[in-house]
Amino acid sequence: IGGLFVGAMLPYVFSSTTMRAVGRAAESIVGEVRKQWKIPGVQEGKVKPNYAKVVDICTKAALGELLKPAVIAIVAPIVIGLLIGPKGTVSLLLGTQISSFSMAIMMANAGASWDNAKKYIEEGHHGGKGSDQHKAAVVGDTLGDPFKDTSGPSLDGLIKLMTMISLAIAPVVVRYALLK
Repeated sequence: IGGLFVGAMLPYVFSSTTMRAVGRAAESIVGEVRKQWKIPGVQEGKVKPNYAKVVDICTKAALGELLKPAVIAIVAPIVIGLLIGPKGTVSLLLGTQISSFSMAIMMANAGASWDNAKKYIEEGHHGGKGSDQHKAAVVGDTLGDPFKDTSGPSLDGLIKLMTMISLAIAPVVVRYALLK
């Protein structure tokens, strides 16, 4: 049962790390864009901004921020397998798959709904652009984009990586697990 609960919890921990990663990367990019916007001539289009610097920030953030989610996906099956044994590993994978499936569907639908709500308001409904409803929809879309574009789809990778790690260490788990 312990493996099942840990497995059901992992997609939430994993998704929170991917959501925070997107937020940190966005903050870095916004900071750089604001810095470049202050360069004389950029606003008028007379001076080109340093696009390479922004791309560099994106690349470094994408690679650097992948470390925590990858560690979660790799370490969890190893630890649970060695502590609880093969049954614990199977229950870990089962909990992860069940939780990830429902969570991925929710994230895809919620993210798309928030995006569509913002577009609907921007068409002039519920006060249109600049209204309080539009401001709230922008906040919702800010959360919705990482939901539907980052965290939701990456849960498939979580399931696959955990399964592959579990299969790779299966002989070690069978032989050296504390509980069998």
